[in-house]
Amino acid sequence: MTQPAYLDATRAAYDAVAEQYAALFADSLASRPLERALLTAFAELAHTSPARPVADLGCGPGHLTAFLSGLGLDAFGVDLSPAMITIARRAFPDLRFEVAAMTDLGLADGTLGGIVAWYSIIHVPPTDLPGILAEFHRLLAPGGQLLVGFQTTDQPDGSPQPFDHKVTTAYRWPADSAAALSRDAGFVETARVVRPPDGTERFSLAVLFLRKTSPSPQDVRFVRKDGHVHKGA
Repeated sequence: MTQPAYLDATRAAYDAVAEQYAALFADSLASRPLERALLTAFAELAHTSPARPVADLGCGPGHLTAFLSGLGLDAFGVDLSPAMITIARRAFPDLRFEVAAMTDLGLADGTLGGIVAWYSIIHVPPTDLPGILAEFHRLLAPGGQLLVGFQTTDQPDGSPQPFDHKVTTAYRWPADSAAALSRDAGFVETARVVRPPDGTERFSLAVLFLRKTSPSPQDVRFVRKDGHVHKGA
């Protein structure tokens, strides 16, 4: 299957800086109590969801995957960058890490009980994000939890804004716009946190807690009285 061109650019960019990136962010949670609290809240919600694995998509050097595993989740990490996965496997040899794109994990419908996408949707072009969210919906079992973190903006027209990320092109999303796309994909928003940048950041962070409660609109099927099944529009 032909992959979107942005995946090749993102993979190459992170491969080139993997060691530096890992050294910079491997201990980042230690100084971020709010982020630890949000991930802990997600883990508690995931424990009430279907007993299935939890995927850390865009796991980078694996520190979030390890944190989630330490909270008792059956967590595994996935990243587009082979160099990042090599580092993650070296740092956490007892955990599972795989090289794959979020667009093509090769997993069956309803395989996962939870998904964490922590700063990993930011390199997705805005026109492709609805498809990513639809894939997350497909992968999650009913009741599954989704945690999405991203740099945000208060752009008045609700449009995403590109910015000069240090690794490769990235986008800031207004929280309302990202939440609306998530609803369109079939998710229910259960909580939202927006915080200003700290001393090491340029932009505010938004975190959405989402839950799969129903099929996405394109997957809804209707049964007529004669027993025939057809898809909804």
